[in-house]
Formats: sequence, C-alpha cells, structure tokens
Amino acid sequence: MQIPSNNQDNDFKSINEEKLKSRLTAEQYNVTRKGGTERAFTGKYWDHKESGIYHCICCNQKLFASSKKFNSGTGWPSFWEEINSTNILRIQDESYGMIRTEIQCAKCKSHLGHVFDDGPDPSGLRYCINSASLRFIKE
Repeated sequence: MQIPSNNQDNDFKSINEEKLKSRLTAEQYNVTRKGGTERAFTGKYWDHKESGIYHCICCNQKLFASSKKFNSGTGWPSFWEEINSTNILRIQDESYGMIRTEIQCAKCKSHLGHVFDDGPDPSGLRYCINSASLRFIKE
C-alpha cells in the first residue's frame, strides 16, 4: 500500500494539552495524544450500527461516515473509506517489530488507529480505528 504524503498545515495550532486532558477520559487521552490503543471488543463503537458521522474526539473533524463502516471481525470500528482524504494523515509506523500505516487526524494530529490493505471492495482498505478517538453524531 502506498502512503500518500499529506502536507496540510495544522490549523489546530492552539491546542491546549491540559484543557484537552481535562475534557477527555484517561483512555481517550492515552489513545489520541499518546498513540495508545483500546482492547478489542471493548470500545463504544466497535459494533455500533446507527447512521451518522464519526468525528475526531479532540477537534471535531469529520472522519468517517457510517455508510462506509463494516464488520471486520477485529473488535474495532472498521471503515473501507474516509470522508475526505485530506482529513486523515498516513504515517509509517515501525513500532512493535511491524510495518504499518498509522492514521492521524490531519487537523489536530490525534492518533486514530491504522489502515490495512485487507478490506472489502471497492477500496480494499480497512481503517481500523479506536472508538476512544471518535465522537459519533447521528444523522
């Protein structure tokens, strides 16, 4: 899978980490700001089926539509396409002896999860996202 470059300026420059830390749960902060992950099958949205839009929990950037969500069997919310490719940063992640593509919110640089090339048609992609990094807004 080719990792497209994304040189979008960070227009979330005024992020106040202490304010964000006080607003998020410990798990949300660990996932989004420290690159953590939630355990499989424990997140709020892994089996969520309502129609709407999934936003970044930190800055409210639109990330994924429920119509692009699918059951990957992994225990994390999985999507086959993002709302807008400019809303997501892709970064090579070589941690834990693996080579993966990390996904971050382009606006605030929050860690969201990873993308893999084993998803369904039409994209063939599987965006494996932490529920802790998302806020769902029903349509």
